Amino acid sequence: MAALQDGTLDAIKNQQSKLLGDWIGALEANGATRNLKEQDVQQQTAEFLRLILDGIRNDSGNNIAAPGWADTRRFLEGLSNSRALLGYDSHQTAYFIFALKGPLFTVLQDYYRDQPASLAEQLLSVSELLDSFAMHTIRTYQKTREAVIKRQQEELLELSTPVVKLWDGVLALPMIGTLDSQRSQVVMESLLQRIVDTGSEIAIIDITGVPTVDTLVAQHLLKTVTAIRLMGADCIISGVRPQIAQTIVHLGLDLGGLVTKANLSDALKLALTRLGISLAKV
Repeated sequence: MAALQDGTLDAIKNQQSKLLGDWIGALEANGATRNLKEQDVQQQTAEFLRLILDGIRNDSGNNIAAPGWADTRRFLEGLSNSRALLGYDSHQTAYFIFALKGPLFTVLQDYYRDQPASLAEQLLSVSELLDSFAMHTIRTYQKTREAVIKRQQEELLELSTPVVKLWDGVLALPMIGTLDSQRSQVVMESLLQRIVDTGSEIAIIDITGVPTVDTLVAQHLLKTVTAIRLMGADCIISGVRPQIAQTIVHLGLDLGGLVTKANLSDALKLALTRLGISLAKV
């Protein structure tokens, strides 16, 4: 792999203002500066170009894992994180690097116009270096986006499992959507913690919004009910529709003596009765 020559360093330094102007123009034309302040774009491009000059000056080579490119890597990681949080896609994020190629190649072509061999060598070397930076940017972007998606999924799970206090000593957990292993764990943790916090004696799990109940869902329900009983509380399953009842019978599922009710209202009445509370119309 060809090394970056001092001539390349001189070419960039001598044409730095023009290079930055053409680079920013390419970014704006591609929409890569959306939602960014002009001052921030100017600062980021100038900083990255300075880091490239420092790397060439220190003879860091084309291996961006080398210690001489450590500051450049950190800069790109910060850039990728900010772009991901702003909602940019990976193409727009990497284009921050790729947009520099055209203006930089033009500068090198002018500098090495009488040295075709050196020009070809330096164009290849610079292209490989920028490609490596772009790949590092994309990898960082993907990690950030995965972290954002994971956090959003966790927040959605928490929002989709609200534990409601219906009465003193009675909690209700309305379930909506599919009950899988991950969600079952969140449900169990949320409900058990609320039982501890409120000292409730009865928990109602309402599955009206659960589209289907299969063997796996039944197992998750049984585990949750067992955990609730170990906490010294009792559990009632409400929202058992005819279709779900038929499915349970068809699958031959043993719900282990679970108390079930057709709707939340009946489950609440049963819970109040167990607590020795009677309601009457005035």
